[in-house]
Amino acid sequence: MTEAEIAERHGSLLLADDDNAFRQRLALTLGRRGFDVTAAASLAEARALIPQLRPDYAVLDLRLGDGNGLDLVAELRQARDDTRVVILTGYGNLATAVAAVKEGAIDYLAKPADPEDIVNALLAPGGEKPEPPAEPMSADRVRWEHIQRVYELCDRNVSETARRLKMHRRTLQRILAKRSPR
Repeated sequence: MTEAEIAERHGSLLLADDDNAFRQRLALTLGRRGFDVTAAASLAEARALIPQLRPDYAVLDLRLGDGNGLDLVAELRQARDDTRVVILTGYGNLATAVAAVKEGAIDYLAKPADPEDIVNALLAPGGEKPEPPAEPMSADRVRWEHIQRVYELCDRNVSETARRLKMHRRTLQRILAKRSPR
């Protein structure tokens, strides 16, 4: 990014993440990149900010302490239909990526996301295709993705997901609590 682009003001940005250190570092970095950042530590705090802020951009953590960042995407779209939303998560999977895009997010990035990748996603012209993955998914990752997809289709109901996958509920809970395999 050139100095002229860095100096350029991009507009208001809502950052919602429950990891204090990560949120503070990212807010500072995005502020230096030309965004007017308003940070929220919870789903409730972000919800309260949306009507008054009506942000141009939003960077949302998928799993917030009091809820799911995906729930905010529709609310952001109601407040302002051209808000560009990027979802961040440490628990990346195909099902939630698809759900995020269906809700209206423009991109879905795994944590720890590079701030440059976040800025590029927020400022990318519409319709640009992402680059293909450098490495395809492992068999363990494909299994994990399938479990996550069924979990999302069952509205995040562990018991129903376990029943449909024909596995023990506690086993499923352990799998869901882990980060995705590489």
